[in-house]
Amino acid sequence: MARQDLSKFWLYRYRFLIGYAVIAILLASLLVFAGLYVPGGLSPHEQRAVITTASLDFSDPASLLVVNLPYHALQWVVLTLFGINDFTIKLPSLILGLASALGLIYLLRRWFPPSIAVLASLIAVTTGQFLLIAQSGSASVLYMFWPIMLLLLGTQVTRVKRARFFWKILFTITAALSLYTPLSIYALFAIVLTIILHPHLRIAIKRLSKLRLTVCLGIGLVLIAPLVYMIIRTPSEGIALLGLPTEWAPNWLADNAQLLLTQYFLFWSPSATAVLTPVFGLGSMLLIALGLYRLIRTRETTRSYLTISWIACLIPILLLSPQYTTIVFLPSVLLLAAGLTSLISYWYRLFPYNPYARVAGLVPIVVLVGVLIGSGIDRYIFGYHYSPTIAASYTKDLRLLPRDTEVLVVSADEVPFYDAVATFRDTLTIRTNMPASAQKFVTTRDGRGSAPEEVRVESIVTSPFRDEADRFYVYGPTPASDE
Repeated sequence: MARQDLSKFWLYRYRFLIGYAVIAILLASLLVFAGLYVPGGLSPHEQRAVITTASLDFSDPASLLVVNLPYHALQWVVLTLFGINDFTIKLPSLILGLASALGLIYLLRRWFPPSIAVLASLIAVTTGQFLLIAQSGSASVLYMFWPIMLLLLGTQVTRVKRARFFWKILFTITAALSLYTPLSIYALFAIVLTIILHPHLRIAIKRLSKLRLTVCLGIGLVLIAPLVYMIIRTPSEGIALLGLPTEWAPNWLADNAQLLLTQYFLFWSPSATAVLTPVFGLGSMLLIALGLYRLIRTRETTRSYLTISWIACLIPILLLSPQYTTIVFLPSVLLLAAGLTSLISYWYRLFPYNPYARVAGLVPIVVLVGVLIGSGIDRYIFGYHYSPTIAASYTKDLRLLPRDTEVLVVSADEVPFYDAVATFRDTLTIRTNMPASAQKFVTTRDGRGSAPEEVRVESIVTSPFRDEADRFYVYGPTPASDE
């Protein structure tokens, strides 16, 4: 019987195309689902982001001196074009999350074999951390977006022969804009450190045109000029960009180290506060540990230099500010991909000439990846949707606010957010006291006061929560009594 050629099978020839199609469909479905349904509502962090976005005035340069300016500018454009609601607040993050996922897939494709890129991408985009950050209407998504774009564009500069000047300019623009986001400077520092230490990169940089490098440097200086002015004007913003805490509590180092261990290694006692911990499951962490071992063994490669340098820069910062766990998402994915590479390569070395053993060895690996994907989606959907602690930190008030509301009475604490809403909803007027005349208006639960006799409650808008479910009171003129 003739031996069949595996490469002639349709499924084998198009295996990577099928894999990327599965990733695309899964990613689009998860992002839409996360943006619309899970966790649902807005967190306090998202509300503060909207307040900052609404404060931007492009005719007043001083109002543009804010941290994460690129994100807030994008959010301002989206809210101006499409109005303000829960989904449009999250839309900039969903766009950047999609771009981050596509960039991550392409980056893994450039750094690892295609099979590893497909498997690692599937695991990465289905983790609870990625989905939570991608749907959050705040600048947290930039902690994933900038590092991915920097490594991807840096790879293009060093490997692509055509249109290299274009990639240099794009890398410069990305690097300059990333400095507006806290902790991005450490990714750039790791890149510079790798260039200095690795001989191959040193030679590659020396061969670049000095004139074109000067042009790129000039573009970068122009883009960071407002940032430099902001830091000079408000030095505390510079401290925030470095990720350093402004207050030093007693025993802070021990407490932060314990918090980090809880966030990553307390598998037997998962918890739910603002996020579900541990961030990665046990299987993913074992692959990450295996990937770290592989990078140490192959430390002479550019990839190992960069990843190890980056992690070394981030560990002290995480000990100082453990809330920035998202910044280690990309290094973790790179380590996970390296772990998968080591695992599959080891099995192939055991059976270099036995195709049946190779295929049989792939079965448990596929099962492992399937379990990691399924558990990641399951933890995200059920954890962030049904956890009482997490659900209570998200408000659905903006979604519940009647669309035809023209006058909204709020409490003093609610004024900043609803003023921001009114900035993008021209027909809405915000006030803190009950109108004295007989007119239709709406009050929040906390803003409700003594209503005049000329009006009465027409309806009460409620939320699905058990406690404090009465969110808005709709008032209208009292009907004239029949004589």
